This record gives sequence, structure tokens and C-alpha cells, in this order.
Amino acid sequence: MRFRACCWLLGMSVSTTTLAATPVFEIDIRDHLFEPAELVIPADTKVKLLVHNLDATPEEFESYELNREKVIMGGTTATIYIGPLPPGVYPYFGEFNPKTAQGIIRVQQGER
Repeated sequence: MRFRACCWLLGMSVSTTTLAATPVFEIDIRDHLFEPAELVIPADTKVKLLVHNLDATPEEFESYELNREKVIMGGTTATIYIGPLPPGVYPYFGEFNPKTAQGIIRVQQGER
């Protein structure tokens, strides 16, 4: 019984450490624009992206290069995990407002 409890505690501390190590970045959607329009994240690292839609209307975060597509209803926040990625530039756009809602994620070595 004591062995199982130790294994369970060890497993919980490992999973908590893993979750805590995931960097979090945030993007706002406001007036059909992504802010910031350029986000810099570290290379070779899985990151958690929080996308806050501050508009009343829905928007879709879409990126062919990141292989991500997520509709974000007005006034809500979406969580999108990306990476680990090699250095480079990864564009994304809002499918419902593609002329204004555009941005890039720049992946660089040694960031954050």
C-alpha cells in the first residue's frame, strides 16, 4: 500500500512539473485584428496559446503552417497548443475577417 502511494505521489509531481513548464502566450482579437500581430515564441518548445476574442462576433484562428483551426466565439477564450517548432515564421489569419485579422508567430532560438 505504501509503495502505491509513493508511486502515485511521484506521478503527480512529474505531471505537475510538466504542466508548469509549458510557456503560456496570449493573443487578443479586437476590432477584427490580432494583437499582437507578431508573437515571438521559443524554438523546440511546446507552448500554450490563449486566444481571447474580445469582439462580440466569432472569429476563426487558422494557420495552414501550424495545422491549426479553431473557431472562437465572441467574448470567449480558446486554448491552442502548438509546437515544438523549428525556427521560422508561421502565419495565421482569421477566416471570418481575412483582410484584417492577420498575424505571424515567429519561432526563434533562445526566446523566453
